[in-house]
Amino acid sequence: MAAAVRISLLVLLLLGPGGWGQAEPPRDSLREELVITPLPSGDVAATFQFRTRWESGGGQPWGQGVSHYRLFPKALGQLISKYSLRELHLSLTQGFWRTRYWGTPFLQAPSGAELWAWFQDTVTDVDESWKELSNVLSGIFCASLNFIDSTNTVTPTASFKPLGLANGTDHSFLRYAVLPREVVCTENLTPWKKLLPCSSKAGLSVLLKADRLFHTSYHSQAVHIRPVCRNAHCTSVSWELRQTLSVVFDAFVTGQGKKDWSLFRMFSRTLTEPCPLASESRVYVDITSYGQDNETLEVYPPPLTTYQDVILGSRKTYAVYDLLDAAVVSNSRSLNVQLKWKRPPENGYIHYQPAQDRMQPHLLEMLIQLPANSVTKVSIQFERALLKWTEYTPDPNHGFYVSPSVLSALVPSVVAAKPADWEESPLFNSLFPVSDSSSYFVRLYTEPLLVSLPTPDFSMPYNVVCLTCTVVAVCYGSFYNLLTRTFQIEEPRKGGLARRLANLIRRARGVPLL
Repeated sequence: MAAAVRISLLVLLLLGPGGWGQAEPPRDSLREELVITPLPSGDVAATFQFRTRWESGGGQPWGQGVSHYRLFPKALGQLISKYSLRELHLSLTQGFWRTRYWGTPFLQAPSGAELWAWFQDTVTDVDESWKELSNVLSGIFCASLNFIDSTNTVTPTASFKPLGLANGTDHSFLRYAVLPREVVCTENLTPWKKLLPCSSKAGLSVLLKADRLFHTSYHSQAVHIRPVCRNAHCTSVSWELRQTLSVVFDAFVTGQGKKDWSLFRMFSRTLTEPCPLASESRVYVDITSYGQDNETLEVYPPPLTTYQDVILGSRKTYAVYDLLDAAVVSNSRSLNVQLKWKRPPENGYIHYQPAQDRMQPHLLEMLIQLPANSVTKVSIQFERALLKWTEYTPDPNHGFYVSPSVLSALVPSVVAAKPADWEESPLFNSLFPVSDSSSYFVRLYTEPLLVSLPTPDFSMPYNVVCLTCTVVAVCYGSFYNLLTRTFQIEEPRKGGLARRLANLIRRARGVPLL
């Protein structure tokens, strides 16, 4: 009987004071969303946000001695506690956000790696904590943040105010550094995805395929940690972790020359289910510019709800797809948001065929009407790349030629020409057929473009071949001589030195030798 009592007490202790029917409410929550924005240039921007809120207890978000983590990454939670962080902001970016063509982003980041952090006022040696923090983050995200030192670290006083709940703004506890040459690759994306509660197994994170994300015009992934109020009255404070990822897809390359796009075309995957740990999982599509001309564009499937608000100073309208709503996914068992053009857009006279490495060149054709006394400038951005050593010409230092541009135009004629008989007209006047005598046809060519590419030192292979052959010949000759030479023991001749001297004297006198 005593043993039974002890067992029942043990079970009650394990269940806790709430008994069987009550459980402690979770202290953390997860929201995930994807915002798709067609850009003015015709490209498509996709912005992922995963927000995790965590209350460590004690009424303060920076409680000590926390040993249980549910959704909040343990590595970042221990980082906050060990280095007494107030805020942490890290971004890894490849490319540059072109505001002139793409508009204003939700959150912009510089090229390379950017790191800035606010420390608690209890930290005595901020520089030492900053150095250790950068080294730890370098290991977590597989980045070169360990190169951050005093030579590239500053303490701003006017910029980089705390983005979260802050009791004071003593800038002596702020550190900021940028590594512009940091290259972002799959090694940085993999640990970033592992911090997500569902990793890349379910929810919006299944779209994060490295082979698709890094073949874009712009790629930026970031981690933002800050303390925020848990409710409107700010009676409790929580840690907020925001993992953001922004990419810009080239519509012409991704859509093979068309502006139509879809989730499958951009990410080669569709959405089948939300993250089971998320309290909210939604996809937003910016349809602001489509509301005035519904006959031009079509969003499929039709959204069940829309959202309107003032974003970055302008009113926006978004189509909302809630993955937690069974009606959104149950019809086709997957969600593949698509945007289709019902008729050619205004710039459909434009024909662009992207190049493929070592297969086909670029082709850009534009049909435009030029006003009189005007200047039109067409520029194309390109990147220099290294060629294979077999692809260089015999004179690579001279450079490589790019084909000239072709300008075909109908020029208004100053004097109206009479219809002429082709057979009776001179040959120079009957090259191009003209149906209208008020204009004549001309075709002009620009100069070929000479581009200088990085050229290797072709004398090095010759030097290497000569040196290698010399070393092989000397080594091989020595070993071959030792292995094939035969050694014989030569017996000493009879007679000593006196006999040889006597024979020399006798030979000089002409006397027979001994």
